[in-house]
Amino acid sequence: MKKKVFYSFHFDNDVFRVQQIRNIGVIEGNEPVKSNEWETIKRNGEKAVENWIDENIKGKDIVVVLVGERTHERPWVDYEIRKAWELGKPVMGIYIHNIKCIKNGVCNKGKNPFEKYNIRGVNFSTIVKCYDPGTDAYNCIKDNLNKWISEAANIRSRY
Repeated sequence: MKKKVFYSFHFDNDVFRVQQIRNIGVIEGNEPVKSNEWETIKRNGEKAVENWIDENIKGKDIVVVLVGERTHERPWVDYEIRKAWELGKPVMGIYIHNIKCIKNGVCNKGKNPFEKYNIRGVNFSTIVKCYDPGTDAYNCIKDNLNKWISEAANIRSRY
């Protein structure tokens, strides 16, 4: 059975990389919002963005943070990470800097977005895994995504 995934990512920089991962087809992911829809949501204010995120995370089994070069800087990615954990959902990350973007090619590896948080006095990055699929990123993600999702669920069950 395919897991329902909420993808958290930096839209402007990584949407083409994310689309490739969604097309792998081993999981059921949320359709990325189109840029004009996202701009409309943002124009309605922070509460509208929070409501959109809350509604879209609600029915998902896991939140997968797709980590590009600047993902760790994005305030809505931070919100999605915190919201998912608050709701008891598994969370994991995958570095996507080696997935080629049709506009920009590959990018630099971003910082681990989980390093900003502490859970019960422990750095979140030591609890939640952020996988680095290496230079053959697409095939590594395709071959391991289901296993990583299972690992994330097992980790979450301990916290």
